[in-house]
Amino acid sequence: MVTLHRVSDVDDLISQAALKFIETVTSIQAGNGGLHGDGVARIVLTGGGAGIGLLHELARLDFAAEQQGENYPALRIDWSRVHIFFGDERNVPVSDPESNEGQARSALLDRVNVPDENIHGFDLGAVSMEAAANAYEPELKEFAPLGFDLHLLGMGAEGHINSMFPHSPAVRERKELAVPVHDSPKPPSERITLTLPAVNRSERVWLLVAGEEKAAAAKSIVDGVDAEECPAAGARGRKDTILFLADNAAQEL
Repeated sequence: MVTLHRVSDVDDLISQAALKFIETVTSIQAGNGGLHGDGVARIVLTGGGAGIGLLHELARLDFAAEQQGENYPALRIDWSRVHIFFGDERNVPVSDPESNEGQARSALLDRVNVPDENIHGFDLGAVSMEAAANAYEPELKEFAPLGFDLHLLGMGAEGHINSMFPHSPAVRERKELAVPVHDSPKPPSERITLTLPAVNRSERVWLLVAGEEKAAAAKSIVDGVDAEECPAAGARGRKDTILFLADNAAQEL
């Protein structure tokens, strides 16, 4: 079941999702919480306007918490106990402005203390897409063997998530956790994506959706249409699935 969380606009979405992100991760880190029972949060990041905006806001809030000091405590994530994964990536090196990992590093990861060995990128630009996809599954099994604590997702107007587009081989994949995509309808055409079997191993799935052009796809999520028609409708967390939905994307509900 999808929980609908209405927000006024994309800025409100980013603000509320960031606060809930901090609350969720710090709760996992309290004691031995989380899916793996070790107090380590395993998070899948997403790109796009709302996804990268969320990372900028997390960096801002982390800096603000650091400046407050012990006399005015605030919830603050221990970034050394977070493992970062990526829902998809373009076939470019991290140094390319189009790289999701590169954008995430610039917005957040290089500004907080995430150990580099805790950032699990696809290494594209150094190896082929097929090799990168084949290597990522063993990495997931080593560092997130039970799945993810939280998978963040943006969504396109046609309902695509990660790089799974309607009626594509990637959205029909039922076994592999990561696959190459050679014909993405959204440039660039070459990408790697986590699949629905990977997404649905997550305890929590949060969809970050704003923009009036996404209203029909947002309704498809709520209506639970077939994932091949609207990949976002196939994303489900084992514990909860939250659709953070801006008013301008809720016109058909």
